[in-house]
Amino acid sequence: MQELIEKGKSAKEAAYRMASVSTDLKNKALLAMAEAMCRETEYLLKENTVDIENGRKNGMKAGLIDRLTLTDERIHAMAEGLRQVAALPDPVGEMVEQTRRPNGLRIGKVRVPIGVIGIIYEARPNVTADAAALCIKAGNAVILRGGKEAAYSNRAIMQVMQKAAYAAGLPEGCMHLVEDTTRESATALMRLNQYVDVIIPRGGAGLIRAVVENATVPAIETGTGNCHVYVDASADLEMAKRIVINAKTQRPSVCNAEEKLLVHQSVAETFLPGMIQALTEKGVEIIGDETVCAVYPKAIPATEEDWAEEYLDLKIGIKVVASIEDAIAHINRYNSRHSEAIVTESYINAQRFLDEVDAAAVYVNASTRFTDGFEFGFGAEIGISTQKIHARGPMGLRELTTSKYVIYGDGQIR
Repeated sequence: MQELIEKGKSAKEAAYRMASVSTDLKNKALLAMAEAMCRETEYLLKENTVDIENGRKNGMKAGLIDRLTLTDERIHAMAEGLRQVAALPDPVGEMVEQTRRPNGLRIGKVRVPIGVIGIIYEARPNVTADAAALCIKAGNAVILRGGKEAAYSNRAIMQVMQKAAYAAGLPEGCMHLVEDTTRESATALMRLNQYVDVIIPRGGAGLIRAVVENATVPAIETGTGNCHVYVDASADLEMAKRIVINAKTQRPSVCNAEEKLLVHQSVAETFLPGMIQALTEKGVEIIGDETVCAVYPKAIPATEEDWAEEYLDLKIGIKVVASIEDAIAHINRYNSRHSEAIVTESYINAQRFLDEVDAAAVYVNASTRFTDGFEFGFGAEIGISTQKIHARGPMGLRELTTSKYVIYGDGQIR
């Protein structure tokens, strides 16, 4: 597609220049982008109204309309996000390690930008600002491809940011938005190897699966979270109840929310009745195995598909297990490698869970809801990586960089 090729060329050229842009200039541009966002609030709201009207005409659900909607408060929050990214430490240029060889060569490993980052995301206009800001602060050029539901909003936000950033001195071409929102444009971006260094999807399981299956550009898998809490035989049951309620109900539509509860059989009779009552009082639908259905006859019998499903809703699957070995085996079979938690007073079981559970974040006696760049102290994040190569867990600025070796000599030859 011609639009993508032109924007890819432009981004690649800008990426070379971005690699040497100073921290002060990047911060100046981010602050200018924030000021412009506030100054152009009326324009952004006007364009967002078009998307909202189109969404209602097309029968978009109320929850999605809410995620799509911009308000004065939300626009100022986006601007504040840009300011917060400007205040974060710049990872570019950090010397990760340095050694001196017997022949006198000094070999250093330094953090550098990745280059051109492509991001494919769905109907959330705030991602346009957040993703661009993080990529720019890490010294990258960025090509964004949002969903058709937010086409007018995304275009307006990008126009405002580009004008401010280029006026501040950033290389022209360092930020692009793909305005073609057809499926073909997304597929083409996934295969733009000549210009794009990495693709990051931000959205639901369908989008992530499409990128992983179709991209020829290296992709970082993010997002889906079939997260478990395991209540061990030695658990403090009051603590377990608080953790389960928080992990499931504090914000059920996000990827670090709990989807499954595993309970050791030795505490099931004591723990389950009160736990299920507390969940149902919060409006949570119970799906359970045979033991759970016997305790709570209103539970929906679990299917094989249930154990692997990410509900993103006030719904939870509950299973009684015979041992910590069974709990770990179940988690490793069905989880999405996102966030897993054990509630236990046993140091041995806690360490075993930490060692053997395969996930980006593994908790002892805490809610899975903490898997977040801000909560981890990274500032903003681009997403939660559930893969094992390059980045794993919350992806902050450092995860938007790579490294190169720099070698200093004084005439050495081999």
